[in-house]
Parts: sequence; structure tokens; C-alpha cells
Amino acid sequence: MATEAVARASADGYTLLMATGSNAINATLYDRLNYNFLRDIVPIVGVIRSPFVLEVHPAVPVKTVPELIAYAKASSGKITMASFGTGTSSHLTGELFKMMTGVEMLHVPYRGSAPMLIDLLSGQVQLAFDNLPASIEHIRSGKLRPLAVTTTTRSEVLSDIPALAEMLPGFESSAWNGIAAPKSTPAEIIDKLNKEINAALADPKIKARFAELSGVVLGGTPADFGKHIAEETEKWGKVIRTANIKPE
Repeated sequence: MATEAVARASADGYTLLMATGSNAINATLYDRLNYNFLRDIVPIVGVIRSPFVLEVHPAVPVKTVPELIAYAKASSGKITMASFGTGTSSHLTGELFKMMTGVEMLHVPYRGSAPMLIDLLSGQVQLAFDNLPASIEHIRSGKLRPLAVTTTTRSEVLSDIPALAEMLPGFESSAWNGIAAPKSTPAEIIDKLNKEINAALADPKIKARFAELSGVVLGGTPADFGKHIAEETEKWGKVIRTANIKPE
């Protein structure tokens, strides 16, 4: 609804969209949208990127990703993989993991991270790909066991936990967002917003706050953010089509 509102808004620089990974996913997930994200929205600048964390309930007898893969293959699809909901970034990250490892897991969708974590903490489900900020305190307290983060490099928040790409070359999945505008917004407005937002993102206090949230600043040019959006749309489109995911 928010994306449609921005797509139809006046292109004067006063109505902007906080674009997220969901926009890239929805472009393929939904057959009929009242807008075309790549056509009707113009990128301004990426803001932040943060990893998901592959985590298991401590009762699951694995401590590494290779152990998880072996355990899952021996369990014949009986391992439960929780997510924020069908077609969400959490779900698709799990589907990408399944595609790249050849394991089968039973997907259990929830209505968001919070209810998912309740069942994961109680052992009702066995593993999940969660936003790192939402799970970090449970990890630090030992209530959940992290196996890997999903960005291509390790997170400073969990520096001793490997990135999945260390074991699965090419694996990458991030929660991200950035600023975008209606397609006909004049170039001078896009350039001004890009310049000012990049200046804000360079502020050490903002960088430090993002780091506390396990995130890293993106920044860059409108073209940089546009390239990122296009790549994300293509990547998740392939996962959706391969796994035959349909919206609920």
C-alpha cells in the first residue's frame, strides 16, 4: 500500500518511500500489483544492510552448518524451519539455503518475527533465519544457538560466528532498506536528496547506531542503489519461481 501511494504521489521530492527487500520480493511474488516497482519508483540511496542469522534451538544436536546439513539430510525433511511468513525475506532465505544445500525442511510460517521467536525459544520449531537485532539477546543468553550469518562477511556483533558464504560460496541474504521516490521526480531533486542523505550516513553517531543494530551503512549513488534493487529482484524472483512460492 505504501509503495503504491508513493508511485502515485506528486514527483516533487516531498513524498518518499523507505524501500526494503520486500519490494524486490513482491515484484515476483504477486502476479498483480497496481504498480511496477522497477518502473514506477526511482532509487535515491541505499541506507542500511544487516544480516539474518541462522539459529537453532539448543536441543538441536548441531553446532555448525555442516553438522546441520548432515542432520537435515538424515532427518528426511522432518526438521522444522520457521519464518516470518510465506514469501517473506526470512522464508526466502531459508529456501535459498535449501536450494544450495539440497536439504529438505518443513516450512512453518508465522505472522512476524515475534511469534516465530516464541515458538523457537520454546522448542516448538527447530531453526529459523531471523533478523539479527531481534535475536541477539537470546543468542547472548544462550537461549538460541547461532550457526552462521547470511551476509557475505561476518558481523561485528557476532564476529566468532561464520558467514554462510564461507561454506556456501555465493550465498548472500540481507535485510536492507533505502530511500526512493516517484519515477518522474526531477534529477536535481534526486541528486540533492542523495547528497544530503549520504552526508547524514557519514555521521559517526549514525554509523555507530547502525552498528549497534548489526547493520552497515550503504550510501552511494542512485545508480548504486538501483543496481542493488535490480539484482535483488532477479535473485529472489528465481527463488520464488524455483520453489513455486505463492502468497497467502
